[in-house]
Amino acid sequence: QVQLVESGGGLVQAGGSLRLSCAASGRTFSSYTMGWFRQAPGKEREFVAGITRNGGSTYYADSVKGRFTISRDNAKNLVYLQMNSLKPEDTAVYYCNPMSSTYSRYPLWDDYWGQGTQVTVSS
Repeated sequence: QVQLVESGGGLVQAGGSLRLSCAASGRTFSSYTMGWFRQAPGKEREFVAGITRNGGSTYYADSVKGRFTISRDNAKNLVYLQMNSLKPEDTAVYYCNPMSSTYSRYPLWDDYWGQGTQVTVSS
């Protein structure tokens, strides 16, 4: 099983940028489509972005399309989320997880999540 550690969150003003990282342990990292999710206070966790196993294809939630970019480095077992033009509504705890299938918007493991990384965007 892959273990996940997210980092890179923080407090930023609206319009600013942050880059999140997800470190995944395990030799099978490159065999998974990977994704980012987020959960705002009082709301359910939602899909943000996904990237296929070789990084050749990416897909996004409509709310972040054009502002966020997902990427990965299979040699380092890392997944990134570059977030630009941040808005207060992007405030949430961000998590990474393998996806249930290619182009899926659902996590492979709904009962296993890392500790997440807090992103707070002030207006």
